[in-house]
Amino acid sequence: MPKRLFLLSFLLVATAPLAWAQVGGRSVFQFLNVPTHARVAALGGVNISSGLEDVNAVTANPALLHGKTNNQLGLTYLNYLADVRQNNLQYAFESTRWGRNALGIQYLDYGSFTQTDATGQEEGSFRVRDYGVALSHAATIETFTLGATAKVAVSSIAGDQAVAALVDLGGTFKHPEQDFVVGLAIKNLGYMLKTYGNGEREDMPLDIQLGASYKPEHAPFRLSVTAHQLQRFDIVYLDPNKKGTLNENNEEEKEKKTFGDKLARHFVVGGELLLSDNFQLRGGYNHLRRKELVVENAGGMAGFSFGASVKVHAFRFEYSYSKFHVAGAGHYLTLNTDVDRFLKKKLD
Repeated sequence: MPKRLFLLSFLLVATAPLAWAQVGGRSVFQFLNVPTHARVAALGGVNISSGLEDVNAVTANPALLHGKTNNQLGLTYLNYLADVRQNNLQYAFESTRWGRNALGIQYLDYGSFTQTDATGQEEGSFRVRDYGVALSHAATIETFTLGATAKVAVSSIAGDQAVAALVDLGGTFKHPEQDFVVGLAIKNLGYMLKTYGNGEREDMPLDIQLGASYKPEHAPFRLSVTAHQLQRFDIVYLDPNKKGTLNENNEEEKEKKTFGDKLARHFVVGGELLLSDNFQLRGGYNHLRRKELVVENAGGMAGFSFGASVKVHAFRFEYSYSKFHVAGAGHYLTLNTDVDRFLKKKLD
């Protein structure tokens, strides 16, 4: 009980200052916003209320660390944009003393780059990498679950490293009778411990999210709606160099922000077609991604994502295709297994 009270107090105290928090400029450690597994990528890249049976869901919301996740292991490989590679590991475990926990590792490799001097002469090459280690804990109080994740993130550019300490805070409400879950998550609340070189400390990629998932009784599908970036209403970016349209007076009129566009960019929708326990199809739409990355007059599927999940014995294989731009997309491969069941089969 004291542990649960601590989690509740921690969540309330940490969220109070956010009502007055200001988000200005650009933040660092943006790799922390890259989806870490195929499920959430297929659902639009942002989802904090679906995945009670998925160990990887703890990266989206630490309060999803309940249900059938004990001793589950999740491994994900992402073929990202411009040949960037990401690898993720998640493992959930419970103990009598420490309760319900999960360990996570995230690693991105951006590859090798040509290093030049001020005159453009090549001097060799350098690599860029980002990685993070996370430890999560969650506790359930009747229909509510509270969770927290402590993270250390490191960004390395040509041997110069920046380090940050962060926390994710989350909560979920699961209806006692229906398949209905509401989630709240405050992600990447932290502080830059070490800057690049002798530079100034920069903001963390804070993101406050609220979402819900619902599966109607006897229906073979689940629908999710998630709102993100709630700490700031206006997240619209308009290119100042983009040409406007000519009005009746032959004067150029630039595109203007509208209330509807500001509101819509906060929402991500996703759907899951639950054909059986062994086979599922998924899809999602991210309006912010669509508006920022779609190319005019080129069409394309920017903002849309699709995926599938197949379970074979003790393994669940998942794949998702997440479209960003006409020039590229993200391909996720996730492998989940119940370690207890796998080891039992090996022993048998």
